[in-house]
Amino acid sequence: MKLGHIELPSATCRAVGQVLARIGDKWSVLVIILLSHRSHRFNELRREIPVVSQKMLTTTLRGLERDGFVTRTVTPSIPPRVDYALTDLGRDVLVPLNAVAHWALEHQETVLAARAAYDARAEAA
Repeated sequence: MKLGHIELPSATCRAVGQVLARIGDKWSVLVIILLSHRSHRFNELRREIPVVSQKMLTTTLRGLERDGFVTRTVTPSIPPRVDYALTDLGRDVLVPLNAVAHWALEHQETVLAARAAYDARAEAA
C-alpha cells in the first residue's frame, strides 16, 4: 500500500489500521475527550456518557490502556478507587482528533446534503 509516495509493507498497514480503529472508535474518542480535561473514575465516565454500556466502557478503557493512551491507577481504599487519566500519547492524539472534529463541524452540512442526494437517487432507482 502507498501512503502518499511512501510504500508501506502490509504488516505496517495492519498496525496502522489497528491504531486508527482504536482512536476512531466513537467510545474511545468520547473517553479521550473527557479525560483531556482531568482524570475520571469509572462511574464518572458512565455518567458523562450515559448511552454507553458498562461492558463497552470497560472494553474501551482496557483497549485504551493496552494501547498506551490511558493509565489506570488503583488507590487502595474501601471501596478501591480507580482513576483513569490520559498518558502523553493520549494527549498527543488530541491534536488529530481535534482537527478531525473541527473538520466535521465545518463540513457537516455538505455531508448531510451529500447523504440526502444519495438517498434520493437510491430511492428513485
